[in-house]
Amino acid sequence: MVHRFRFVTIIGAGLAVALLSAAGLGATEPAGGAPQSQAAASDPAPHQQLIGRYCVTCHNDRLQSGDLALTPVDLADVGAHAEVLETVLMKLRAGAMPPAGRPRPDAATLAGFMGWLEASLDRAALENPNPGRTAAFHRLNRSEYQNAIRDILGLEVDASDLLPADDAAFGFDNIGEMLTVSPILIESYLSAANKVSRLAVGDSNTTLGSAFYPVSQFLRQDDRMSDDLPFGSRGGVAVRHYFPADGEYVFTLEFGGAPQLAADVRIDGVHVAAVPHPGGNPLGEPQGRFTQIRLEVEAGSHVVGISFPQSRLKTESRYPEHFPWGNSAPFATNTGSVFSLKLQSLDINGPFNVQGLGDTPSREEIFVCRPQRVDEEEACADRILSRLARRAFRRPVGPPDIGPSLEVYREARVDHDFDGSIQMALERLLVDPEFLFRIEQAPERVAPGAPYRVSDLALASRLSFFLWSSVPDEELLQVAEQGTLGDPDVLEAQVRRMLADPRSRALVRNFAAQWLYLRNVEQVNPDSYHFPDWDDDLRRAFITETELFLEDQLRTDRSVTELLTAPYTFVNERLARHYGLPGVYGSHFRRVELPDAIHRGGLLGHGSILLVTSYPNRTSPVLRGKWLMENFLNVEPPPPPPDVPEFPEVERGEQPRSVRARLEEHRQNPVCASCHSVIDPLGFSLEHYDAIGRFREAEEGGQVVDASAAMPDGVAFNGLAGMREVMVSRETDFANTVVDRLLTYALGRGLEYYDQPVIRQIIREAEADDYRWSSLILGITNSMPFHMNRSYGGE
Repeated sequence: MVHRFRFVTIIGAGLAVALLSAAGLGATEPAGGAPQSQAAASDPAPHQQLIGRYCVTCHNDRLQSGDLALTPVDLADVGAHAEVLETVLMKLRAGAMPPAGRPRPDAATLAGFMGWLEASLDRAALENPNPGRTAAFHRLNRSEYQNAIRDILGLEVDASDLLPADDAAFGFDNIGEMLTVSPILIESYLSAANKVSRLAVGDSNTTLGSAFYPVSQFLRQDDRMSDDLPFGSRGGVAVRHYFPADGEYVFTLEFGGAPQLAADVRIDGVHVAAVPHPGGNPLGEPQGRFTQIRLEVEAGSHVVGISFPQSRLKTESRYPEHFPWGNSAPFATNTGSVFSLKLQSLDINGPFNVQGLGDTPSREEIFVCRPQRVDEEEACADRILSRLARRAFRRPVGPPDIGPSLEVYREARVDHDFDGSIQMALERLLVDPEFLFRIEQAPERVAPGAPYRVSDLALASRLSFFLWSSVPDEELLQVAEQGTLGDPDVLEAQVRRMLADPRSRALVRNFAAQWLYLRNVEQVNPDSYHFPDWDDDLRRAFITETELFLEDQLRTDRSVTELLTAPYTFVNERLARHYGLPGVYGSHFRRVELPDAIHRGGLLGHGSILLVTSYPNRTSPVLRGKWLMENFLNVEPPPPPPDVPEFPEVERGEQPRSVRARLEEHRQNPVCASCHSVIDPLGFSLEHYDAIGRFREAEEGGQVVDASAAMPDGVAFNGLAGMREVMVSRETDFANTVVDRLLTYALGRGLEYYDQPVIRQIIREAEADDYRWSSLILGITNSMPFHMNRSYGGE
């Protein structure tokens, strides 16, 4: 295992107890049951003998198996060896050590040692606390930037069009040390500020612009495509487009397929036009595919919907026997031969004949005053910029804070009108480091390397970026300004309020989607030869199912162990057919109780998870086993050795062999066996699901699926149901993994050995509440590292 532990801070025991008490941490009863003070004081000699008998044979100064030597470790001084011993405890909890097949102590002895070690480590951490160090300058990542623009300016933008993707570490893209700044990124921020400010304020001299919205050719378009489209429709697309001014816009529709039907065009659900197909060969590719219409649209963000009536032309054959149409033949894809009418793209161009800037939500958010005379303008500009800076900088502001933006306003006002000058001042505000970075400054007279409590305003930002991936709202800012946010009751009230807010969906889209690799679903492309039924409708359904499931779990405050066992999911007709669930019709997603929860219950039955842990043409017990170890068991698999031999594929004419049989052949190589013997058994438990998540009893070629498997400690089980039972019996370990990921995401840094006592504290307190989401999140927001930081220097 690669060690990420780096820092150790030693401070006086009296100050340690005071700091921990202030942050809500103190001596509590460990998982083993005995109070820490008693357990930690017990004789370490028997435990030292246990390490010598079962561990040092491999982990000694000569062999250093796993880059770990336990010979120098003295259990009489646990605190001095906390980094190594936290690694030992993690391996023991996961059952990874001693390895299966090696001598190991009986269960009672091993449990006693783990309880003693845990209590001793927690006691040492209590006496010498270390909150770790979060970045003093933490740049907003792309998602946070987008959400901040939405909440400050009332403007919806797609930051992926404005800023490059962020680097990720420890599984997340909000890690402070990875959010560096480059010349290219600075240019991107400058360009984004210009575009965002112009969209928000409006520009009477706006130039013509064009936005192109392609529609995937792998969408069937044989049903209602979005909840933003009318019932009884099929095909088309719904997009949110920002119209910069009141005026005329040209909509160009590109069609494919037969020309019998007209397209229905709607703005925010209101029918505005019916667009006929340009005509052509009804059986093949039409002669003309583009139709243009010109519509008057008010400024602001609107949903543009294009769809067709729900009618059928003829049954489509997936692979026609011949193509009699020559060069005009329908395009054959893994969605079938395209005969029925489809929308292939939408282009919006304009504005023409500008009539005004309109009363958009962003203009209403910005222009809180309207000067009637020239001598009133600067006071109004000061008021506008002060209000915006307060939200953008996430703290009270004064003249020095808005001075640079106000100076830009004054210079611009010489050549521009009032609105244009505000736009340029706003552009300056949006590139201010106080907006782009979360800056936490240590109080004066804090010694180098010493821990300190962050201010209430910094705590408010930590809280809002954790739960909302955005800036604090007005209520949270006011509480922070009053200096009461650190009060446990006040903090809990704010956390519960924020979790109930729709903005907490960011926990699903940013935290859970990265933890579970849900974002990868968009990049996976299954082999159409092996999976001809795969299409982008199913891809979308996979993502929506898991997002709705996770949001429901969070909203209803379920136990995190229900992620493993929940007997329900969310499906539409396309996904229900894929899962073999009867009685579900239409494109709308609805919650369904699973008649066969053994095969589909919980996250591990979701197609999204099974898809991203497979190869394009087959399942992969290795990928699935690694995913389970990292994301459910919190165990980092050993890295692959160099020069790994190729996986044995089935050659043409060869008798089909199961993936399991080929992996067993692969493991005959001792170099491969060292990793695969640990990883593969977990992955085998999901072999009943093919690479796109369909349940099966046999693999391709008729090989019966063998889903027998084993945990790293050798506990055997069979299939998903068996693994679920084992993991539920170890719910504390699973909850520990969830807290580990949540804390990493909340702090924006990788966790170190000194964070482990905090995680155990959160788990112990959440156990009484059945490990509900709120109890874990409240545990994190009350924790020492969430409330504290460590100054630079004194390493």
